[in-house]
Amino acid sequence: MGSAVSRRRVHAIGGARPSHASRQRMTLTYIWTGFFIVGFVAALVQWLLLGDATVFKRIADGTFSAAKVAVMDISLPLAGVMTFWLGILAVGEKAGAIAIVSRWIAPFFARIFPSVPRDHPANGHMIMNYSANFLGLDNAATPLGLKAMKSLQELNPQKDTASDAQLMFLVIQTAGLTLIPLSVIAQRAVLGAANPTDIFIPTLIATYVGTAVAIVLCCVKQRISLLDRVLLGWLGGIAVALALMVWLMTTQLDKTQIETVSLVASNVILFGIIVAFLALGLKRKINVYEAFIEGAKDGVRTAITIIPYLVAMLVAISVLRNSGVLEMLVKGVAWIFVSIGINADFVGALPTALMKSVSGSGARAMMIDAIKTYGVDSFVGRLASIMQGSSDTTLYIIALYFGSVGIAKVRYGVAYGLLADVAGVLASIWVAYLFFG
Repeated sequence: MGSAVSRRRVHAIGGARPSHASRQRMTLTYIWTGFFIVGFVAALVQWLLLGDATVFKRIADGTFSAAKVAVMDISLPLAGVMTFWLGILAVGEKAGAIAIVSRWIAPFFARIFPSVPRDHPANGHMIMNYSANFLGLDNAATPLGLKAMKSLQELNPQKDTASDAQLMFLVIQTAGLTLIPLSVIAQRAVLGAANPTDIFIPTLIATYVGTAVAIVLCCVKQRISLLDRVLLGWLGGIAVALALMVWLMTTQLDKTQIETVSLVASNVILFGIIVAFLALGLKRKINVYEAFIEGAKDGVRTAITIIPYLVAMLVAISVLRNSGVLEMLVKGVAWIFVSIGINADFVGALPTALMKSVSGSGARAMMIDAIKTYGVDSFVGRLASIMQGSSDTTLYIIALYFGSVGIAKVRYGVAYGLLADVAGVLASIWVAYLFFG
């Protein structure tokens, strides 16, 4: 009897994992190979019907150029920026910054996860996961998130079906609320942005909108009262603060002043975080320098790890662009919006938004391609950066987290996660026009 139960448990926990993970990998496989196939067909049409004999040379040259850019111009310079920031974030982690944030937001979490007992370990795991994400500690956030999902699974009466608490946890996760869009700022710096941090406040606004939509959708679905004093205070308080900031900027400042305020505020906040982490580390009597060095080692590893993914996606996107397909797609969508009287400057950044829900590395490559095509400080370059920093890889997260505990029935997880993504994209376009339009 015990062995039979064990076998069922192993099947439930481990058996579904390859299924979800393989679906995610196959989705990305279809997209990646599709770029090459579509590019080849488009080039063939241009050669045979339009007489363009140079199209295949442009594609071939583009593959070599894109591969070089991925390694020499992006990944290696990125190592230095990531090394510094991951070192600083490691100091903050050891100094207890996550624990402080966790205690701060605990009352809010008690409202949106009413089925989780206050003394259950899942509360601490979820708060630690969100805190790590909020502070940009991606390496720490994933294992904490998997641990949180496992803890929530202990409370789940139907082991193959996502519970309300698990869905709330995952949908908020896909919205990707982050205080410091570290990797985006680092890549903008590497690519030569005059002010790499100028997308900091716009990204914070966009990612908050996506997160708020995710929470409201799940609360309505799960019949959690949005009129609760604590819940209303948190969501409403942050929304009012952001709305007030936007109102002051749109009514009291011109475009140049808005960019200046955004630039100064962004850099003051970021440098303030550095000083606060170091000061907290000294107060807690930790070896700040050793903690920095230990965390900084991950910067080089991170930069090296992304090289294969970046090469794969940048080369595929290069094929699509040099074959003319991406340009035709962007022009087609732009024509639709112009025909109905809508400013279409944002269309060049849409490939980043479309890829973001599927693949983080793919969206990063799309962002870099947009920056290379339009300019790092162009409207499209900034908008693509905001889109990259204001949401997370919904389909990957759902596959990874639910697959880790053997959940096959995700209910409304995908739909609500994608709706939160759409909200984040729309908010990104709006704040981009507000700050940089």
